[in-house]
Amino acid sequence: MPHRPHVIDQMISAKAIAARIEELARFIEAEFKGTDKLTVIGLLRGSFVFIADLVRELELPVEVDFIEASSYGDGMESSREVRILKDLRGEIQGRDVLLVEDIVDTGFTLHHVIHMLKARAPAKLRTIALLDKPTRREIDLKADWIGFEIPDEFVVGYGIDFAQRNRDLPYIGKVRFTGEEG
Repeated sequence: MPHRPHVIDQMISAKAIAARIEELARFIEAEFKGTDKLTVIGLLRGSFVFIADLVRELELPVEVDFIEASSYGDGMESSREVRILKDLRGEIQGRDVLLVEDIVDTGFTLHHVIHMLKARAPAKLRTIALLDKPTRREIDLKADWIGFEIPDEFVVGYGIDFAQRNRDLPYIGKVRFTGEEG
């Protein structure tokens, strides 16, 4: 997809994200209290910044692994076909697992990955998403913890990209294409 000129309007500040991650970490610690090791699985690529900040906040023994799944390609709309591009390196059978997603939109990707992981028999599987767009949901699914509920806007920043750009922004911003109404 060719790069389309755009501007980014800040929606959620870096400070608000950091404060919410501190809160979420306390909920996760309570849920997994007493675990010998929490396997934190990030859905690549959008979750990498969120997962890094989250695991640094957790006062639990953690192991990090990643799955790369795609239903977008370089587009702005989900294709609804979920492809696993990179699977876990480690085993999760009998383990406590936290699946970390950047954004829940239609729900197809998270639904697919949850079912794939459940088939591997973890002791406990919980989900967390930094962002949730409930108005876009096409599958009845809700993450156990949500950072922020957002309207149906195309967003970037804090690890989330538009055609592999804007992941480096420290905040979440709404993409507004040049010449379009915002």
